[in-house]
Amino acid sequence: MILGQKITVLGAGIGGLSAALALAQRGAQVTVLEQAEAITEVGAGIQVSPNGARVLEALGVADRLAARSVTGRAVVLRDGLSGQDVAKLDLTQLPAHQRYLFVHRADIVDVLADAVRAAGVTIKLLQKVVDAQADGTVHLATGAQHKADLVVAADGLHSRMRPALNGTAEPFFTGQVAWRCLVPNVIGHPMHARVHMGPGRHLVSYPLRDGKMVNIVAVEERKLWAEEGWFHEDDPQNLKAAFAEFDPEVHLLLNATEKVFLWGLYRHPVATRWTDGQGRVALLGDAAHPTLPFLAQGANMALEDAWVLADCLSQHDGTAAALAAYELQRKPRVSRVIEAANANAWKYHLRRGPVRLAAHLGMRTLSRMAPGRLLHQFDWLYAHDVTQASTPGRGSASVV
Repeated sequence: MILGQKITVLGAGIGGLSAALALAQRGAQVTVLEQAEAITEVGAGIQVSPNGARVLEALGVADRLAARSVTGRAVVLRDGLSGQDVAKLDLTQLPAHQRYLFVHRADIVDVLADAVRAAGVTIKLLQKVVDAQADGTVHLATGAQHKADLVVAADGLHSRMRPALNGTAEPFFTGQVAWRCLVPNVIGHPMHARVHMGPGRHLVSYPLRDGKMVNIVAVEERKLWAEEGWFHEDDPQNLKAAFAEFDPEVHLLLNATEKVFLWGLYRHPVATRWTDGQGRVALLGDAAHPTLPFLAQGANMALEDAWVLADCLSQHDGTAAALAAYELQRKPRVSRVIEAANANAWKYHLRRGPVRLAAHLGMRTLSRMAPGRLLHQFDWLYAHDVTQASTPGRGSASVV
């Protein structure tokens, strides 16, 4: 059904480009509409876990991306106040083909954009969508209208297509804010993702680009509202003050900060409807299921969505049936991922007292006495391979 079909993808982010590539590789005529004047990404890193890496391998871009990534060797949970390790998940114990990558967003977008162009996809820039309708009609800021056999809305958190299918739903502020920044690797940060845990806050750090840079995402609980979105610049001193009690290595990293961005963390419901029921529209990635950044799965879920959508379209005779199968397959999984991400915040933010002491002691004991059990407790997430039907025999494992 997909062969020769004219498909428009809204958005040239990770989800949109991976969907465009997967669709084009199956014979669709794909056009990507992007509102920016160039395909670029913000200065931030992402973690590509094994489930996301499966998709990149199946798309044929994993090796090119790996050359521009840092291969993660561990995920380490630390006491942010003392700097002592609480638990370590040794990623080197995973089979060699199970990749866990730390990558700059701009690098993964660049690799995907090159592959999309090579696959014959048309990319149109400066195509800002101002309104969208459930029948797939897209209204652009230029005054033009656009229609296709199928519109895939990968237009992110502020999707124009999502409300056309679901109406307006107001997210709620979680009482948490997050800063993000990139700093030079002034501490010789190992090839680990470190989660520095503290009362009411935590800070995640990991290296990028041959270990020369460190990506930081820092979360603090607060009552003060902050605007949603990644592009609001803040004073670095506010970040430093929030983590003033943390250990000296964190101070060294934050002292190297020159530019930092702050955003409020909001919880959005998973969209009730991902498709229009007639085979004309499908939501993908954050447009369908925004997630909080406590499980590093936003980009990975978008990659999985992209593969499953293209696979369903290639396996079903009718587009409506294919889109229904896509939604049916993806909604339970992303809902579980989002709930797991929501639950992680309190674990990282335990206050001083017996509960925190007991929790850290338990993690230390488990990490030392049964590291395999700790490593594999999230097999349901990381061992999941959405490409398995097309690429049989490829197993996976897990990390927290």
